[in-house]
Amino acid sequence: MNRFVATTFVVLAASVVSAADEWPQFRGPNGDGHAEAANLPTTWSESENIVWKAEVPGKGWSSPVIGKGVVWMTSATVELLSETEKERVKNEKLAANPMAEQMDVVGPAQLFVTSVDFASGKPGKSVVLFDVPDPDPIHVLNSYASPSPILHDGKLYCHFGKFGTACIDTKTGGVLWKKQLVIDHSVGPGSSPALYEGVLILPCDGTDAQYVVGLDAKTGEELWRTNRPQLNGTLGEQHKAFATPLVASHNGRDQVIVPGAQWFVAYDPKNGRELWRFRHGEGFSNVPRPVVGNGVAYLTTGYPTPEVCAVTINGSGEVTDAHAQWRHKRQGPTMSSPILVGGELYFISEQGVLTCLDAASGDPLWQKRLKGNFSSSPLYADGKLYFCSREGETTVIRPGPQYDEVAVNAISGQLMASPVALNDALLLRSESHLYRFEQVESGSPAGE
Repeated sequence: MNRFVATTFVVLAASVVSAADEWPQFRGPNGDGHAEAANLPTTWSESENIVWKAEVPGKGWSSPVIGKGVVWMTSATVELLSETEKERVKNEKLAANPMAEQMDVVGPAQLFVTSVDFASGKPGKSVVLFDVPDPDPIHVLNSYASPSPILHDGKLYCHFGKFGTACIDTKTGGVLWKKQLVIDHSVGPGSSPALYEGVLILPCDGTDAQYVVGLDAKTGEELWRTNRPQLNGTLGEQHKAFATPLVASHNGRDQVIVPGAQWFVAYDPKNGRELWRFRHGEGFSNVPRPVVGNGVAYLTTGYPTPEVCAVTINGSGEVTDAHAQWRHKRQGPTMSSPILVGGELYFISEQGVLTCLDAASGDPLWQKRLKGNFSSSPLYADGKLYFCSREGETTVIRPGPQYDEVAVNAISGQLMASPVALNDALLLRSESHLYRFEQVESGSPAGE
């Protein structure tokens, strides 16, 4: 059910979002968590500064994208199994899996994309993309719709990992093409795609195979495929990864940086040719998207002990430790991406330890433990940083060399998707709803 105050809605409906106002991919226009939004609220709740609250069918941890006044999200519905049936399926599929107790099994799944109107929160198009009669088990913290879509030039690219990739026309809702790249995720899909000049770039880092592929964005046809560097060890579980690529340019050279197990690698996004690789150790299951500033990429090594590394991106071939400006070995993020604001790098561990480093030297400036557990990536907008916990709380701080908390705000839903800011609106996706918050003038009624 959509909830909003009629007086507030009338004003918002008149201010239609222009074609230039968009949030086209995971972590925003540049993929780095920065937004140009202004006048955002610093406090909100289920009854304060809320414009609308729209129910989202199914379940998905993908972040919303916005274009031409429409918010798009991928999601999934599943048939639930009885406890008896769950145990039977687990015994069949997970008997040798050491993570069996952390895995969820379901019946047939339907993967789709759905939309809501940015101004009103009213539901729009919903397009079923894939029917999966017997989906693989996934980790209890994951969903079948965790990768975020990409919106570009009236096309929406929706990725569900091994279950399929599709492109739709946003005007008609028609499916333009579908593609399937099958690998063993082990715990479900996680990597979002990147887009570069008509090439849709997808990491495929499974337990059984590891490669990066570039698809023709118009047709879905494979343009290039590049295998990952040789990995140590024979345990496939330690070869998987779930990071989202970042396209960057330095000294006239475009590159797409794709973290993976044991290696950070940059490729030429036009043809998949490897440009440089950096051996980061034995880490695996990398999730965070890197950020880049001043010719340096800030990346994380993954499980079991995540480290944050600063690596220059001007190298060629196998670069050495001389290209690593520094490594930070304490309280690194396992899921949440880092964010660079000015000369400081911020990141938060899964258990809620927020760290601020000097980005140039790697020297710690401060640490603060926040309440809750954290999977979503932070947002920087309107001079503030937003960190959303899985328990539904968002901590708002001002960036700087000391911890400066502005507010802590709670909603009733769980937050795994990363926050979005556009114009003067903040959007949060919970496991069941999409919220739009704005600063309501004093004396104006608030939506519920």
